[in-house]
Amino acid sequence: MCKQQIKHFIESRLCQGGLIETGIPGVRLFRATTAVPCAPAVYEPSVIAIVSGTKEAVLDGARYEYDHSRYMCCPTSMPVKAGTPTASPENPLCGVYIALDPRMMTELAMEMENAGGAIRSGKQAPLSQGIRFAQWDAAFTDALLRLLQLRGNETDIAVLGEARLRELYYAILKGEAGYFARQAFSVGNAIARSIAHVSSNLDAPISIDEMATRAGMSRAAFHRKFKQATTMSPIQFVKSMRLNTAAMRIAGGITVNEAAMDVGYVSPSQFSREFKRMYGQSPRQWRDTQQPAVRMA
Repeated sequence: MCKQQIKHFIESRLCQGGLIETGIPGVRLFRATTAVPCAPAVYEPSVIAIVSGTKEAVLDGARYEYDHSRYMCCPTSMPVKAGTPTASPENPLCGVYIALDPRMMTELAMEMENAGGAIRSGKQAPLSQGIRFAQWDAAFTDALLRLLQLRGNETDIAVLGEARLRELYYAILKGEAGYFARQAFSVGNAIARSIAHVSSNLDAPISIDEMATRAGMSRAAFHRKFKQATTMSPIQFVKSMRLNTAAMRIAGGITVNEAAMDVGYVSPSQFSREFKRMYGQSPRQWRDTQQPAVRMA
């Protein structure tokens, strides 16, 4: 019943395709009515909850589809391809995008760790890489509905917004993807810190040796742990983050040369070569083939 209420809530505010703010920091509603093939994107730390339709994500060649039966949890920035393969006016994609605030998530993860046996450890579940999917449970659904019900009332948002967002985060950290998310937001997670550093400094030179030193590991240990966490080597991850970010910015209207410089490429020709090698099109061909789409990354 709560999920149907959330669906009605979105549909009543988004008759056509689009993405709108709720007034609650980091929480947006989206609706897509056009099928869009997977395109380069960067998922920032977030949860995407679908209430109708299907969304698709590709991470390092592995393809995932998710719908109203499970939500997507991405606790660190990840280069992906994302699309809306089945969206149409008759079968729209509707959902909620929830940005994950690192400070609040880390505080909750620490409190839950200190609580000890009160929280499922999840140690029997296989370790996930990059993203994880979780079944909608009652706690998540109820917390999301209660949060959305604040929309439109500035006083309610100011007084109750942080508490209800914290309640939703807690439901995520307790849920099926909770162990995975708690690991990512734990104070000692050097790989998560490395990913955050990379995503914030794409325009600067990035040395794998420096990343390993920053993480307090040998190069070999860092490479192994990084690949375990993301499915990609550090070099592959950095290149994917740069090229995906550039592709999104080109699709958004900036010039190819500006996009290249924004993500740390000094040589336009090297940028064009690597872009074409990854996506099968030159940056200019990519720009000319883009169509408007709802982007949540």
